Amino acid sequence: MHLKAYRCFLEPRMHSLQVDSVQRWMEDLRHMTEVECMCVLQAKPIGVEEDTQGELIVATGDHVARNNLQTLLRRALVVSTELGKMFQRLEKGRWQRVHSTAVRANCHVRSLVHEYSTARNTPAEMQKYEKSLLEKCMELTTITERCLHTEDEFFLKSMREAIHEILTDVSDSFSHMIDMALANEIQILIRQIESSDSVYTIGSAISNLLSLTQDGPQLCRIIAKEGAVVALFKICRQDCFSDLYAHALRTVASICCVEEGINQLEKVDGILCLADILTDGNSAEAARAEAAAVVAQITSPHHTSTQHLGSFLESMQDIVTALIKLCESASCGEVFLLASAALANITFFDSMACEILLQLNAIHILLQSCKDRQRVDTPYSKDQVVTILANLSVLEQSSSEVLQEKGILLQLLGEKPSSSSPSEGAACERVQQKAAVTLARLSRDPDVAQTAIQLQAVPRLIELCRSPAERNNSDSVLVACLAALRRLAAGCPDSIEAADHQQLIKPRLVDSFLLCSNMEESFV
Repeated sequence: MHLKAYRCFLEPRMHSLQVDSVQRWMEDLRHMTEVECMCVLQAKPIGVEEDTQGELIVATGDHVARNNLQTLLRRALVVSTELGKMFQRLEKGRWQRVHSTAVRANCHVRSLVHEYSTARNTPAEMQKYEKSLLEKCMELTTITERCLHTEDEFFLKSMREAIHEILTDVSDSFSHMIDMALANEIQILIRQIESSDSVYTIGSAISNLLSLTQDGPQLCRIIAKEGAVVALFKICRQDCFSDLYAHALRTVASICCVEEGINQLEKVDGILCLADILTDGNSAEAARAEAAAVVAQITSPHHTSTQHLGSFLESMQDIVTALIKLCESASCGEVFLLASAALANITFFDSMACEILLQLNAIHILLQSCKDRQRVDTPYSKDQVVTILANLSVLEQSSSEVLQEKGILLQLLGEKPSSSSPSEGAACERVQQKAAVTLARLSRDPDVAQTAIQLQAVPRLIELCRSPAERNNSDSVLVACLAALRRLAAGCPDSIEAADHQQLIKPRLVDSFLLCSNMEESFV
């Protein structure tokens, strides 16, 4: 599971762009107005104090820097939207609309370029892009105007192809220019992190970087390319900045949603730093939790590259030990979720991790945690626990461990959402499915199978098979429950009534699946 998916389940966090909807609309309205008049006035603001400058990247100070970055992104979004509209209108041959949109896009681009170049010493390479982009925008405006004064279909067809080519060029050039502008702003933030001795200044720069990571993988790639991961780990290696560890690591975790971020982490021996923080008893719980978040991110199955896992294996014993201890001592659900998510991901790619967890009495710790509402308070945390159990259950020695925790695994089969949230419903499905998979694997041991039957596992499995509502209409839960039932029936045939055996056990698995998946709620 991807870290950003974990984060959306955690307690609400203030995000710099999360503001009152009316306030957000008022802010966006400034950038969505007709801007021809702004071009005439060379983008000079109207009716502001004498000591203020333009609205984009002009003032100093950390709060203003954050607003400036947001403004740059908003203005870029406005231009991109206008260019997208042009593509659509061009295809429909709505020439009046094509031209008016070209004029608006031209004005927005000129306004943005003028304000940015006024506020910053624009790099020479970027100045070349700006000049070329402005020329192309003017060409686009001119050529679309020519199409207003003719109805010659042959001419318009040839113009459509030419305009499409120019528009594509403008879109690519604009995207590249914005990437260069953002890279320039990110470099400024990184220099603040690397050169300042002020905890406040560094913390504010990290906050700005974290805010930028929320705007998509493309920005994360730029941030990684500019060396943010290196700068953040330098902070995490200095005792004087220990109060910033959690904040820095949270930003690292967000950047590492892309391969470029993980590659940077590998180059600076970031895994060793994470292991040091996780195993340091003096580290704050928040710092250890965010270190766990980074581990969860870099071991996510979503990543196609596994080159970084080579160095991870060297520290795995220490990391796994620290993570299970963090699960055991977690003071809240968020800390437990991050630590258990990291463990769940680790158990997927190396069986040695499962053996280490068994030695550390992990099954007992995790199942006991499920009884503690302070630590395991959502289906998302239970999803991580049962994922670990499912992966541990492939080891034969896990059976005796589960037997000592009677009933808790079966309680997970009864997991139901407490709200109508689709994400919570999906999490409950995963809990039910993985609990059934774990039970099926463990039931190869006759003692486990007998204990499960005594604890009324069979009626619950039958209920999940026969009642689509109980499993939220999930096919994956149905298949897992049918498999678990068949495993139990193989060892204890008398535990299944004749009618259930006839429908759920005797037919081929696919036939039972089709029967149950088309079944109305009925226990007849």
